[in-house]
Amino acid sequence: MSKFNNTPYLNTNTNHPIQENSQNYLTYKKYVSIHSEDRDILSFPNSAEFEIEMPEDIINISNIKLVNWSFPSNYDTFSVINCNITMIFKFVNIYSIDSSDPKYALENSIFNALNSYSDNYYITIEEGFYNPTQIAKEINNKMNDAATKVIIAYFLDHNLTTLLDTFTKAGGYNRFSVVYNNVSQKIWFGNSADSFELLNECVFKANSTNINELTIGKRNHAPDFSNWGLPGNLGLTRCNVTSMVPPELIVDETTGNVNNNYLVSNNYMRFYYGDVNTIYDNGFWLLPLTDLSGNVLPNAVVQFIEPPHKINIFGPSHFYLEMVKYNCLDETQPYYISNFTLTTNETLGIVNSAFAKIPIVSSPLSQYYDGPSHPYKFFDPPIERIRRLKFRLRYHSGELVNFGLFDFSFTLEFTTLLPVINRKVTNINPFNSFNSYNNTL
Repeated sequence: MSKFNNTPYLNTNTNHPIQENSQNYLTYKKYVSIHSEDRDILSFPNSAEFEIEMPEDIINISNIKLVNWSFPSNYDTFSVINCNITMIFKFVNIYSIDSSDPKYALENSIFNALNSYSDNYYITIEEGFYNPTQIAKEINNKMNDAATKVIIAYFLDHNLTTLLDTFTKAGGYNRFSVVYNNVSQKIWFGNSADSFELLNECVFKANSTNINELTIGKRNHAPDFSNWGLPGNLGLTRCNVTSMVPPELIVDETTGNVNNNYLVSNNYMRFYYGDVNTIYDNGFWLLPLTDLSGNVLPNAVVQFIEPPHKINIFGPSHFYLEMVKYNCLDETQPYYISNFTLTTNETLGIVNSAFAKIPIVSSPLSQYYDGPSHPYKFFDPPIERIRRLKFRLRYHSGELVNFGLFDFSFTLEFTTLLPVINRKVTNINPFNSFNSYNNTL
């Protein structure tokens, strides 16, 4: 046997014995400020979905917490992606005058133009954010403009240049009147003579199946009945709705004409809280059709639609922050009847779908909004290390939040556990030691 393999020859003495770790840990909090502009813009052009590398490895992580955030509020409530900028309508009964009098030539030609057009009328509002008065004016002008284009095309096809000049100088078709009731917070649709119908069913189906030529975006979520299109934001239901005459108006059921005794006093729509369109109009926002001289045309009856619900111009109230591999928030989904829901007892929700839920506490009229938030993810046992994080910001519908060119930031808190060495410390008072030394002398 070699002496090197003989145990008695091994030297096991050491001046540096291994120190055991105690079962106690020191809690240490590490904060990381994350900015969207620090991402790789070439790889992640959309700031709502990006990956970022932290300055150093963070080890022994027991939990992660979102402690504060600041997001831009310049979002678009109405956009192609949200599928809520399109509206469809058609005329039901178009005003006409049974007279060959030349002074009614323009009204009769307008009737012929609108009556010859068999298709529906599509309007598309501009993307962005509106206040109630602005969106009412936008829809009012779009509806009148849609009818104006049809009438002008008819006049050009039939070479009615004189009537076209008169029609253009009069401002085109201006019988629609869409206004906002500040008290009831509803959008009212009116027409000074023509009966019309809002085709909300077509809008809903187009946004659901993505077959309409005006619908470019497609919603990425389970069937939902709350955000289905522009009419839904305006307080309308998914059913078609036809205009009606004022309830006080008396119409002869035999002839269909308005009782002349009520023509002036009842053939109008009015808000009694104050002015609507112009100063000192006393709330009279819908009056019967008049000729170029300002005289009420015979048997012109106003038509209106009052939506059953209030207007909604603010869009979603929350969005979700996803952090890949570290989500801790469960999320429900809209219930709908399907083979899955009929044959299983499982929920439609998603487990660990997001890390945090961020409230949108400000309107786009301001620049940024912020506030404290304390969602956290707990790990047991602790995670060994984290260096890269991937984020995704989306609405409940699954659509990414569109921040445009605006930057945002948020702060994450990492709670780490540092092992503590098991030490025995003896405190010696130098002063007492000096006195003991003197006493021995």
